[in-house]
Amino acid sequence: MNIGTASELSQLPVKTIRYYEEIGLVDPGRTGNGYRDFSETDVERLKFLQRARSLGFSIEQCRELLSLYEDRNRASADVKAITRTKIQEIDRKIDELNSLKRVLTTLMEACHGDDRPECPIIDDLAGAFSGKTLKSGSDQH
Repeated sequence: MNIGTASELSQLPVKTIRYYEEIGLVDPGRTGNGYRDFSETDVERLKFLQRARSLGFSIEQCRELLSLYEDRNRASADVKAITRTKIQEIDRKIDELNSLKRVLTTLMEACHGDDRPECPIIDDLAGAFSGKTLKSGSDQH
C-alpha cells in the first residue's frame, strides 16, 4: 500500500511516517518505480509507534519497545523496566509543574489585579534577570 493509505490506517501524518523511515523505525519496501510500498506488518509497526508516542515514550524508548514487541522471546521484565522509567520521568515532570504552579499562585495572589501599575508578577519576572527571585517554600525560581 502507498504512504497515504498507511497514514490513514496508522493515524500518523505522512511527514511522521517519512521521519520514522529516515531514523530506521520502519523500512517499507519499494515498488519498481521507487514508491514506498507498506505492508500490513509495516502498518502494525506504525500503529504500535503511534500508540507508544501518544503515551509519551521517547523515540529511543519506542525503538526499544518496538524491538521487544517483535522479539517473541522477550522478557516482560524488560518492557516493565522501560515503562517504570517512563513513569519516573512523568513523576519528575509533575513535581516540576507543581513547583511552577506554587510559584505562579504565590505571585498571582500577591498581585492586586487593579488599576495600579505595581505588579509583583512583573517585578519577579524582571528580577529573574537581576538575580532576584521569589521563593515559594523550599523552591526557588
